[in-house]
Amino acid sequence: MPNHSNEKLPVHLQQPEAQPAAMSQQHKGNNPIIILLSILLLAAALTYLVGAGSFERDGNLVVPGSFQSVEKNNSLSNLWRINDDPAQAQPVSVIQMLLSIPQGLERGANLIFMVLIIGGMFGIMTKAGAVTAGLERLLGALRGNVYLLIPSLMVVFAAGSTFLGLASEYLLIIPLMVEMARRLGLSNLMGLAILTIPVKAGFLASVTNPVALTVAQPLVDVPVFSGISMRLVAFIVFTLVGIAFMMLMIKREGFDPTIKIEFDSAKLSTRHALMLSTLAIGIGLLVYGSTTFEWRNQQLTAFYIALAVILASISGLGANGAADAFVEGMRKILLAAILIGVAFAIAVTLQNGQILDTVIFQLTSMVGEDNPLLAVQGMFVSQLLLDFLIPSTSGQAAVSMPILGPIGQLVGVSPHTTVLAFLFGNGITTIFTPTSGTLLAYLATAQVSWTSWARFVMPLVAIYIVLAILMLVMAVLIGY
Repeated sequence: MPNHSNEKLPVHLQQPEAQPAAMSQQHKGNNPIIILLSILLLAAALTYLVGAGSFERDGNLVVPGSFQSVEKNNSLSNLWRINDDPAQAQPVSVIQMLLSIPQGLERGANLIFMVLIIGGMFGIMTKAGAVTAGLERLLGALRGNVYLLIPSLMVVFAAGSTFLGLASEYLLIIPLMVEMARRLGLSNLMGLAILTIPVKAGFLASVTNPVALTVAQPLVDVPVFSGISMRLVAFIVFTLVGIAFMMLMIKREGFDPTIKIEFDSAKLSTRHALMLSTLAIGIGLLVYGSTTFEWRNQQLTAFYIALAVILASISGLGANGAADAFVEGMRKILLAAILIGVAFAIAVTLQNGQILDTVIFQLTSMVGEDNPLLAVQGMFVSQLLLDFLIPSTSGQAAVSMPILGPIGQLVGVSPHTTVLAFLFGNGITTIFTPTSGTLLAYLATAQVSWTSWARFVMPLVAIYIVLAILMLVMAVLIGY
């Protein structure tokens, strides 16, 4: 057991084994299921308050100028409706709202299974002691210097996000960051933030992020990946601000860099070295497969299953021991399944009530028509709000860019600046929105509640909004 060189250490360094109690403190307050169910109820209520309407679509793409209102019976008698009339627009009944949850679970099944498999895989690694041993040697090599380690890691995570579009792939890294934070005497929340903040900063800028740009840029008739200069500036700004915020929060949590912590620097056992090497190779193959073969959640889940089997065979736990560790790892993040399902249920409810297109039409109507500086801010705000309803980056681009592109041309906002407004609005909201399946998966994997995360990250969100507004003004003024 590592020893500390100072006998009078803060409590969080004296008793790292008491961390599970600290973790339970993070879950006090509103349960995330209550928050999401409240949003689901609000979405169902909106189907009675907002008129129905629809755009014509070319595949998944909205046809600009095609919105039409649809007559709808908003009577409260629909609350107890049993049978639906497919020929008439109707608000969501209680039965439909309840059905939206299993429908949401079905929609999010690929992501749910991926999260569970990752939890099981790290259950095996944790039981075998490989995670703790590897982190001990890493921290020992850097002498626990968080001011070197954490910024370096954040730059790497941000680069993977902004250049390659990595997001759900990073789920594999979260347990490592959480365990590293705990070993340094920090909370699970800090371990989550070390990864989540740079990933979101990278998506905000999306320098060459194929997830966002291959959908958004063709819809405004500009070459994919063009206009890198301004996005590169945004990447540097958002990443540096995120690192500064992270270091400030670590200091506020009570971390004292002057206290010396001794780490085990003995050579790794052959078994632990082999497991960690397998994990490192697996991460490399994961990045390669995601970018080269465009693996999505199903393929990623299959990859994680194969990796878990290999790690189990190396672990020395035996078949039963590895299976028990796998199940225990899944059990810890089982809450993620319900959270992700309810998040998808919100979109299902809005679609069933036929009000999603109406909301899209109203939000895009916020864009001004006489001043490019005001118009670009209207685009930005509309994307901020729209992301609550459509937390998918490519999905949001498909419904909003065909509308914003022509509006931008009419008011003097260039296509590249229109894309920039979309990226900023979409990226900032996904930092905290409880309807984002990926964010909920991050939180569940780190065992951090949404309310704790929202309180922690909202100051950074406010800073990012101000920076985004300033950069959009600059983009219009320089004719980007």
